[in-house]
Amino acid sequence: MKKTSLESWLFRKMDYEGTPEGAKKYIEAYQLEKLRETIQLAQQNSIFYRKHLSKVSLKSMDSFEDFQSIPFTTAGDLQENPLNFLCVSQDEIQRIVTLNTSGTSGASKRIYFTQNDQKLIVDFFAVGMSNLVKGGDRVLILLPGQQPGSVGDLLKKALEGIHVKAYIYGFVDDPERIFTLIEEKKINCLVGLPVQVLMLARCRNKLSTMRKCLLTADYVPEVTKKVLQENWRCKVFTHYGMTEMGLGGGVECEALDGYHLREADLYFEVIDPYTGKVVADGEWGEVVFTTLTREGMPLIRYRTGDIARFIQEPCPCGSILKRLDKVMGRWDDLVEIQDGRFLDIGQLDEVIFGFDEVLDYDVFVDNDNEDMIELHIHIKTKTDHFDVLQRDVKEALRKIPVIQKGITSNKMKFPSISKRDTYMKDGRAKRKIKQHTKEGLSI
Repeated sequence: MKKTSLESWLFRKMDYEGTPEGAKKYIEAYQLEKLRETIQLAQQNSIFYRKHLSKVSLKSMDSFEDFQSIPFTTAGDLQENPLNFLCVSQDEIQRIVTLNTSGTSGASKRIYFTQNDQKLIVDFFAVGMSNLVKGGDRVLILLPGQQPGSVGDLLKKALEGIHVKAYIYGFVDDPERIFTLIEEKKINCLVGLPVQVLMLARCRNKLSTMRKCLLTADYVPEVTKKVLQENWRCKVFTHYGMTEMGLGGGVECEALDGYHLREADLYFEVIDPYTGKVVADGEWGEVVFTTLTREGMPLIRYRTGDIARFIQEPCPCGSILKRLDKVMGRWDDLVEIQDGRFLDIGQLDEVIFGFDEVLDYDVFVDNDNEDMIELHIHIKTKTDHFDVLQRDVKEALRKIPVIQKGITSNKMKFPSISKRDTYMKDGRAKRKIKQHTKEGLSI
């Protein structure tokens, strides 16, 4: 098994020439020094961090334990005034990404990147994709890429830098057109959103040229990987990242057992979401990251809301790099059914996507009645016998423990299931259980 390409890349970026045994201590020393540099940069140049970190002294920043005393940065902070995070003049900003937030009236988050920040992204994309592809391979990118600096555009540049031919299509809108392109260009690797690639695999269960897929930008159900492996006979890799962290955070190696992290550019922590304390490796919590090399808009102890944990055991590929376990969703997307029992999109995915007839689905929870919860599920399907599918999905949902408990205790109505003829949203927002309250639908 080939060792993850991120390890040698990390050593080069850190100028490390020692033994693997000494690498962990070297990485820690490198990251601690970069954390100090980032704090200094932010205190001197960012309006937000000048105030936010006013009580932080670099003289007492001698360990990661000292760093853990620094206050968190939240999505709300970014929404309030993104420009206050800048550490360079606006003239030096080359790319601005606007992230829409929940609700129709909520302020948007804006993430700013300089030219050098984008070069770092291309650099990581190139090394991450080299785990999957090699010179001469042909990749179809099912992500936005028409605008300079967009994720698809940066990925294409990264692939071309390692002599891989890349074609940008964008979000899936016409499966047959995509299949024609795959055949004409002899595509052997796809990069796209989990639910959209799954839909393709169910529209056509055989693609002779396809060898590998990279699923990114959202939670990846196990059933999705299983379908791709069985239908297309391809190896399925997953990537972890978000715009705030510079698009790329970590990627799986050939072992397909957790994300090797972008440790040269990012420092990761996992915290208890309620106490804010760092948890021990192996314990589940909320992912927090700090940028180490970002110049335009550094983020310090940024709370992602993602649920994950560090894997304690060594990776089968032999790398000494840290690994983050599969992200299990988001804390703020959990729906409490009863007395600390929660439902999340991942539980529904594993059941609903288990039916071959399902191409996609949308779901929201009705909380108008505080004493009774009701789920509304809209399914995009390829079957002409929706009544049969509807019956089978209902029976399968009944077996989810939290739903079963909610129904038997009269805290939850049985989920309503209806057919949807159109495809779902274009994928710009991560999938979640939407909230429907008296004030309206929260997207």
